[in-house]
Amino acid sequence: MAGILVAKIALNAATYAIDKPYDYTVPEEVADTMRPGMRVVVPFGAGNRHTEGIVLALEADRPPEPKRKRILTVLDEEPVLDAKALRLALWMRERWFCTVYDAARAMLPAGLYFSLQDRWVLKEGVDQETALAAAGKSEQGRQLVELLFAWGGQADVRQLKEAFGTKDPNPALKLLRDKEILTLETSASRGVGDKVEQVAALAIPPEEAMAQFTGKRRSAPLQYAVVELLCSLGSASAKELCYFTGASSATLRSLAKRGVLTLEQREVFRRVALPEGVEPEGEPQLNEEQQRAYEGLDQLVRSGQPSAALLYGVTGSGKTQVYLKLIRRVLERGGSALVLVPEIALTPQLLRLFSAHFGDQIGVLHSSLRAGERYDEWKRIRAGEARVVIGTRSAVFAPLTRLQLIILDEEQEPTYQSENVPKYHAREVAKYRCVQEKGLLLLGSATPSVESMYWAKQGLYHLFTLRQRYNERPLPPVEIVDMKQELRSGNGTDLSGTLKKRLTEIMERGEQSILFLNRRGASRMVSCGECEEVPTCPRCSVYLTYHSANGRLMCHYCGHSEPLPDACPSCGGALNFIGTGTQKVEEELKQAFPQREVLRMDTDTVSATQTHEKLLARFEREKIPILIGTQMVAKGLDFENVTLVGVISADLSLYAEDYRAGERTFSLLTQVVGRAGRGAKGGTALIQTFTPEHDVIRCAARQDYDAFYAQEIELRRLRGCPPFQDLFVLTASARLEAGALRACMRMRQALESWLRQPTLEQLTLRILGPAPASVVKVNDRYRYRLTLACSNTKQIRDLVAELLRCAQADKENRGVSVFADVNPLD
Repeated sequence: MAGILVAKIALNAATYAIDKPYDYTVPEEVADTMRPGMRVVVPFGAGNRHTEGIVLALEADRPPEPKRKRILTVLDEEPVLDAKALRLALWMRERWFCTVYDAARAMLPAGLYFSLQDRWVLKEGVDQETALAAAGKSEQGRQLVELLFAWGGQADVRQLKEAFGTKDPNPALKLLRDKEILTLETSASRGVGDKVEQVAALAIPPEEAMAQFTGKRRSAPLQYAVVELLCSLGSASAKELCYFTGASSATLRSLAKRGVLTLEQREVFRRVALPEGVEPEGEPQLNEEQQRAYEGLDQLVRSGQPSAALLYGVTGSGKTQVYLKLIRRVLERGGSALVLVPEIALTPQLLRLFSAHFGDQIGVLHSSLRAGERYDEWKRIRAGEARVVIGTRSAVFAPLTRLQLIILDEEQEPTYQSENVPKYHAREVAKYRCVQEKGLLLLGSATPSVESMYWAKQGLYHLFTLRQRYNERPLPPVEIVDMKQELRSGNGTDLSGTLKKRLTEIMERGEQSILFLNRRGASRMVSCGECEEVPTCPRCSVYLTYHSANGRLMCHYCGHSEPLPDACPSCGGALNFIGTGTQKVEEELKQAFPQREVLRMDTDTVSATQTHEKLLARFEREKIPILIGTQMVAKGLDFENVTLVGVISADLSLYAEDYRAGERTFSLLTQVVGRAGRGAKGGTALIQTFTPEHDVIRCAARQDYDAFYAQEIELRRLRGCPPFQDLFVLTASARLEAGALRACMRMRQALESWLRQPTLEQLTLRILGPAPASVVKVNDRYRYRLTLACSNTKQIRDLVAELLRCAQADKENRGVSVFADVNPLD
């Protein structure tokens, strides 16, 4: 007897604690077409709940096994992930403590996701009397039978739950299924379908077609026009044929019946609109410093060995020109390249520049694209039609073939780390892909992360440096304004006298300014002047932020919103507004300069219709005097007419409860200051701060990364923070605070007992906590954390993975979700 084909499948329904490849029998009718990387629907668990999975491997000639379940449905006609992508998913599971299915799903565009609908159906031939007899004395069973016959013999799970209210319909469903009265059917619908258009093509030689219709030029002018156009084109969209000739669909169908042309469906891609009116550009001209960096990097690409390099260049030093020339060489050698940027706001300007150099070879992937556009761009990339991909974090999974170069621009940015499962860092995934593809990972920044610079100085990365601005333009002079002095002089606004004076001078010359403040809203919080009560979020342990644009108090964690009361709800006292945000600064600017337009750019002003591209294009086109914004205006923007950059409050991020606070503040200030003086006009920068003597502020004002790094790396060494140790953070989240704290305590006790075993005694490991998260309650769930400070080795990751599995399987942790993260952002 011939053996059976068995698929090893990673399941959506499997939690991390039970995540493993599950064996399923492949039905004979699909055995010939089944391949790893295809998605399927299978029964899972004691109740045989239908769930989606992805095939990891196939094993032939396996002996029959009665208990082995069968695949129910195959969702894909061909694999959506290749062997390299499946290996990447397995590596991500081991690295970031996620399921294989979660890792695989992160690589696919949302348009490829399926939604499964479960439906209970009465078996054919079952009448109501038989069904009621099978239900017996079960009141819920009899109710279920009556409902199904009233609904035409079928009902989806949602309908049944609504009908049963607080009662659980599952026991009745199981009873009737076991007695073969009911069966469970699952249908799958995909988020986005393939877009197709009708195409007309000549079915006979052009000479024969013209010979047939030349005599009909007057009697059948529309048919003649269609044939004449097709003779010159060969084939064309039916819609366009009708548009250019005036013919109707009936005319085309008539010609098809006569065998003159054929009509068939052809897939078309929903394309991202590339910038219009972009003139093609030649090869970038590099200065001596850039040329040296380019030659060294190109040699690494040509070596055919996996490597990593750090391109450290001051703001405006022309790193992008080096990227462009490198990519040109990669394309000439038949390879492909991937360029990652930290913010969606950076893609419009970069897209315009790259379009001028690479035209239609560009693919774009980021979260602001419509689902159909993102899906079709993914397909274009997979088909090899786009060989240069530009995108944000998730574009690191772009299915490029012959990938030779991955560039992470502004590599230090925290947005490269995912906050959702799987909690991957794009830099680490890019490293893995470069090892797979034997390519070069190029990290570019004016303010590299402390970890990247450390590894470069240790020789793990190749280091290339650009010390001079492109075209030898000087860095803008920076002035520090002490806001304590402004308060003493009676100025309580967010705009210092010096900043107002500079803005006036700039506007009189017809030039533009960018102001940066890393907090949206109007005021950090509202407080009662009498009883000092502060409105807090009912679902989170944070104060509500006041937004003047809509007159509401809002929570930036869960989205809760409520109208601003006229007076204190507790005592009726007057409300005071404390702190500042972009909305408040916008109001102050309009009061100070009532005749001038102010443009604000933050997550409250950016929407599907008012995109980053439109706001920035308007700022450049209409020469709006002042742009105020959050991080969106801090990086990568290049406007020749911007000659003043102001930082409203440089202290905001400096005293956060995070070992990266100094690094983030320095990076932001350096990036913001670098937006000024990028054109021939030069420029200046101004930093407002309450701590002008702080080393980080002074280093940023001098644009002195080397001095900052020397100080910061010693602090990291003393504190045992990355890059000297890694931080594994296990978080327990629960509705009850005691449940989250208890779960963390049990994990600590289990870990301490394991570390006393002889095989683990040699591990160097510090256990910190349990401690509450910086914001302990978010969306009605309390969060407590256990932190392990140690080296990121396989032995440590295996230990954390086992601890996580034990915690998730622990019956004491019912209602508690436990997950792990490595060097998290918060």
